[in-house]
Parts: sequence; C-alpha cells; structure tokens
Amino acid sequence: MPRPKDPDGPRAAMINSAISLIRRRGVAAVSFTDVLQASGAPRGSVYHHFPGGRAQLITEATEAASSRITAGVTRALGAPRSSAALRVLADMLARGLDENDYALGCPIAAAALGNEPGAVAAAGSAFDSLRELVAAKLVEDGARPERARSIALLVISSLEGALIVARTERGPAALDTVVDELSEICRIAVEEA
Repeated sequence: MPRPKDPDGPRAAMINSAISLIRRRGVAAVSFTDVLQASGAPRGSVYHHFPGGRAQLITEATEAASSRITAGVTRALGAPRSSAALRVLADMLARGLDENDYALGCPIAAAALGNEPGAVAAAGSAFDSLRELVAAKLVEDGARPERARSIALLVISSLEGALIVARTERGPAALDTVVDELSEICRIAVEEA
C-alpha cells in the first residue's frame, strides 16, 4: 500500500520522519534509509534537500522538533500561574507518552545525547529557549530574575528526567510527583520575592 504523501513535500516528510525515528530510537540509530522508508520520499531527493548529508537532516529535524516543543511550552505557560502551567506541561507530556504507548521520548534530549554536533548544538539552544520561557513566567508571577533562572533550569531538567522515568514505568506518576514538588518550589520563590 503506498504511503500518503506529505502535503508539504518530501523535504518536510523526511524531517517529520527523522523526528519520529529520533524519538523512538535515538540519533545514532537513524539512517537515511530509515528516513526514506518511513517518509516515502524518493531516494534521489535526499542529497537534493540535504546536501550536508545525514548531519544536516538530523540537525534540521532537531531544530524543527525544538520549534514545535517551544510552541507547546509557550501555550502551556499561558496558564495564570507557574504551578498551573507546570500541570499543563506534565499533562501534555503524559498524554504524548500514553498516545504513543510509551515508545517515544523527547527528540531534544535524544539529540543532546546523540553523535551529531550540529544537533547537539540545536538541542542546547532549545533547552536555553525553554529555560528562558519558564524563567520569564516565574518573573511574571513575581519571582526574582536570578532565582527564576535557576528554578527554570531545575524545571526543564526535572521534567526531562521525569519523562524518562515515566516512559520506563509506563505511567505518569513520576511526572505528577515532579510537578507537585516543582510547584511548591515555584510558590516559595514567588512568596520570597
């Protein structure tokens, strides 16, 4: 049965397939052959769209995933308080795990742990952006800027770790626990300011 074509074309199909494969397998286990098979893109389009080869594809997939995750986090941070935003984030992560039978991880974390320097750098930029978003929300709630930045690092690191644990436990309990603890830390930081 032929695969449905991506309405955005073969380049977008390859990037989307690379993101999915990175989430499932990690960077090291993703090849052009896998991406072509998953995307249905023609073999000849690989170097046309990615003249920098696999490294370019993996880096661009990381950047695309980062944009999507940043957009989701930005929406979640629209909640009235940091604690409510954290709950929205945890629910979003838990829903993604459950919908994919706990088989998919975070593509940004996978890229950060991978073997492509461009993708590692893109993952670092993504984590920086996410920390800045969380810090800005905490400052908006009333926390001191320097305290907000350190808590934001704790939030992003803790959520990534809880996502890994939730995946291995095949349930959202780790995310729930981490959000409860982080919410208390955020509340205290705002009250201290």
